[in-house]
Parts: sequence; structure tokens; C-alpha cells
Amino acid sequence: MTTPDTKRSRPGTDILRTALRRNVGAMVLGTVLMGLYQAGETAFPIALGMIVEHTMRDDRTLGALALSIGALAVIITTVSLSWRFGMRVLQKANTTEAHRWRVKVAGCGLQPVARDVDLKSGEVLTIATEDADQTADIIEVVPLLISSLVAVLVAAVALGMADYRLGLLVIVGTVAILSILSVMSKRIGSSTREQQARVARAGAKVADLISGLRPLHGFGGNHAAFRSYRAVSSEAKQQAVTVAKVNGVYAGTAQALNAVLAAAVTLTAGWLAFDGGITIGELVMAVGLAQFIMEPLKMFSEMPKYVMIARASAERMALVLTAPPVTEPGTGRPAAGGDLEIDGVCHGPLRGVKFTVAAGEFVAIAGYQPRAVADLASILAMNVPPDAYEGVVRVSGQEMADLSVEAVREHMLVNPYDGEIFAGTLRSNIDPSGTSRTISEAVEASMLTDVVALHREGLDYGVRDRGANLSGGQRQRLSLARALAADTDVLVLHNPTTAVDAVTEQLIARNVAKLRRGRTTVVITSSPAMLDAADRVLVLDDGVITAEDSHRNLLASDEAYCAAVAR
Repeated sequence: MTTPDTKRSRPGTDILRTALRRNVGAMVLGTVLMGLYQAGETAFPIALGMIVEHTMRDDRTLGALALSIGALAVIITTVSLSWRFGMRVLQKANTTEAHRWRVKVAGCGLQPVARDVDLKSGEVLTIATEDADQTADIIEVVPLLISSLVAVLVAAVALGMADYRLGLLVIVGTVAILSILSVMSKRIGSSTREQQARVARAGAKVADLISGLRPLHGFGGNHAAFRSYRAVSSEAKQQAVTVAKVNGVYAGTAQALNAVLAAAVTLTAGWLAFDGGITIGELVMAVGLAQFIMEPLKMFSEMPKYVMIARASAERMALVLTAPPVTEPGTGRPAAGGDLEIDGVCHGPLRGVKFTVAAGEFVAIAGYQPRAVADLASILAMNVPPDAYEGVVRVSGQEMADLSVEAVREHMLVNPYDGEIFAGTLRSNIDPSGTSRTISEAVEASMLTDVVALHREGLDYGVRDRGANLSGGQRQRLSLARALAADTDVLVLHNPTTAVDAVTEQLIARNVAKLRRGRTTVVITSSPAMLDAADRVLVLDDGVITAEDSHRNLLASDEAYCAAVAR
């Protein structure tokens, strides 16, 4: 019977199999070269033993000695070159495979339709970096595992040719060591999975704190946020200490067992030589091999640990890669131009919202409850699946559920109030695709002209990550310029001027109305300037549309509206 744990582990195992299958050629070549390296290392003490054996004979010759020394030179050259080129092949394949998985995880995170996975963006970032790298390590682990096995087998055969008891001792000892360590490696795997999860949660907490640092400072919540992060980070630290302890016990046990086996081989060879069972040359070979097998045994014993780590990372990647989409979108495309219709939408605080924005109309929505307008913006942005709310949203007469997410977002842009600013330039933030023909108009309409004029580089002025070298108002205007430069048929702006002064806000409102004339525009705002620039204003109160008129008429007739928006 298949257990839930087995079901969860299958996707991770499939990821590892895919990584191995894609790199068969590199792994075969790497295994051959690393096998040559290990065989050369094994051959070195064997050759020394043969040289000692030869020098003790009565028929020894100088030519035979020179030949033996030449053989040693060949062995040393083989060891050096095979290691160099073998690791180059494996590390190139490892790096390439890690890149593939990073791109795949990032692609899943950036898909228009979100996946149903309970992970924050910071956790996905950790999976796309650390877990992708650790999963790709399997490309190196398998060849090193095989080459180490080759070395141990060659040593066992060579010792068995001297005396079967020495070869049998190596084989039995190796099996015993691996049996003990395979049990211990399972503990490492479970501890590592928990550590990775806690580190990812700490990373997600940092990302959340950085994005909300200014608001936290504003209301004095930075100290509480710091304490929250410290608690999460302490959990990650404690788990890291646990993993380090487990790894330490594992490494110490492996080293001790390997030393015991090497000592047993050495002592047994000494006893056999003393008893006349093997020659002095064979004793030298046995002692040399006993010292040599310490390295492949160490490598061989460490591989199960890395396999478990790679598997744990692959299972975490599977959380993202195999997660189903939140919704199955349609395939249709909205007609050009068109209107926007909200018909009886119920979601969260929204209770049967219903209104229509005609094609080419400029409509403002004054929402009295921030949560309600935020949910409305999320629905229009298709961040909420159509089956998660009641009612219908129609774009150009077609239900949003029947349309492709990509097509809707090309047709209708919903610009959030906290639009992200990326590291780059002003130009790359305004026109990320490099295809806009209205950059200058967008810059002028958003009143970003003073920022452009302030720097010699103009639009090529460098912007730091999250717009760290811009003020709040400058970041907001940059985000607005990007929305206007997209020049979509339908544009929805959510609080686009909350961080600018009243004079600039007045100018922006006029400019946006002028630039967007003839195209459908919806502004969710409490700004008097924006409300006054709109063709009509819809009042969203207690989850429904309660009033509809021009801004000035509402000021004159609706006391609640006047109290909510008048400044």
C-alpha cells in the first residue's frame, strides 16, 4: 500500500531521475575519468610493492627498475590528468543542470496563473537557488560514488591476490561501514529538510520586512517586526546546529570506521607477513593500500549523505514544480477597445458590486473601506480566480473566466498602489520590454520630468533595487509612468498619487485624463483631484455601489462623500 509519504517523495525522485537522465553522457565520461583516477591511485601502492619485491630478487636488473619507475610516472600522470578533466566535465554538467532547475522554478513562480502552493516569495527564492544547486549535486555524486567503488574493488582484488583473507576483510568491512552509515544518512535527510524549510521561512520574513520597512518605521512597528524575525531566525539557527551535530557525528563515525578497517588490513597483513603467508613486497602493497583506501572509503561513505541532501532539495523543488495552478483559465482573447462590466461580484467585503465602464470612459471609484477596494483591484488583476468569487467580470463583453490570463493582462493593466521598482534605470523601469512608443508622454503625464531632469543621465539614471535611491513620491510616479507607457486598452490605477503633494497631484490628474482620452480608464482613489478629473465617480461603501455622479455634484449632495474625500 502506498503511504502519503511515498506519494510526496515521488516528485522529488522524478526530479533526480530527470537530472541524471539529461546528463548521462557527461556522467559516463566523468565516471570513466574519475575511475581512471581512482584506479591510478590504487595502482600506485601496488607498483611500489612490485618494485620492492623486484629489488629483493637476485636477478634484478637496472632496466627493470627503470621500467618500474617509468610505470610510476605514467600512473602519476594518469592520476593528475584524469582528476583534472573528470572534475571539469562533472562540474560543468552540475552547473548547467542547476541553472536549468533555477530557470524552471523561477518560470513557475512567474507564470500568469499562480500555483496552489503554501510558500512565500522568499521561500520560492531559496528553492530556486540553494535547493536547485543541491539537487544538481547528484550529477557529481553518482560518478564519484561509482569511481570510489571501483577503487575499493580494485584494492580488494589486489589484496585478495596476495591473500584471500585480506580481500575478504576489505569487502566485508566496506559493506559493514556502508550499512551503518546508510542508516545514519536518513537522519541527515530529515534534519536537512527541516533546516531548509526554516531557512526559507526566515528568508521570506526578511523579504517581507524589507518591502515594508518604510511603513514599519512610520508607525513604530520596526522593533516588533525585528523581534518576529529574530524568533524565526533563531529557529533556523537551532535547526542548523542540529544538522551540524548530526553531520559531525556522521563524519566522525565514518572516519573512525574507515580508520578501523585500514588498521585491521594493516595488522592482518603484518601478521601474515610475520607468519610467512605473504612476501615483504606484498606487505608493502598491503600497507600502502590500507592507507589509500581511506580516501575512497571516506568519499564512498559521504555520498549517501549528499544523496539524501539532494533528495530533500528535490522534494522542496517539487513543492513548486508539481503544484497545480490555482485556476484553469480560458483561452479566448478580448476584443480591442471594449468596456468593463462588474456584475454582482461578491468576495470578502464586496457584496454584489455592480457597475459598467463604457469604452473610452474615465471613471473614478471612491472606496470608503480599503479592504474592499483592494479586493476589487485583485479581482480585476486576475489575482483572484473566477471560481473564488460570486458574480461575473466581463471585458469587452466576454466573461473573464473564458479568457486567457496573458491576453487579459495585455488588454487590461491593473497597476497596484505598491508597484515594485526594479534595479536598473528609469527607462528600463518605465519600459521593461523596450517596445513602448509613448515613454516621453508617460513621463510627462506622471510628472516624472523633474526626476529625469535632475540627473545628467536622464532616463538612463541608475535605480537601485526597490528604488532605494528614490523618494516615495518618485517611486510612485515612476510606477505610474510605467502603467501609462504600457498604453493598454483598459487601465486600472489603484491609489496612484497617495505619496505626492497636492499641486503635483492636480497636474497628474489632468495629464492622465488628457493622455487616456478615448481609452477606458478606471482610477480607484480618494484623491479629490483624480475624482474631479473623472467623467463620473462611483462610491463603493459597505461592499456595494451606493452613489454615482460627478465629483462636484457628490460634494454638493452627499455629506458622507464630502467628509471622506474633501481635504
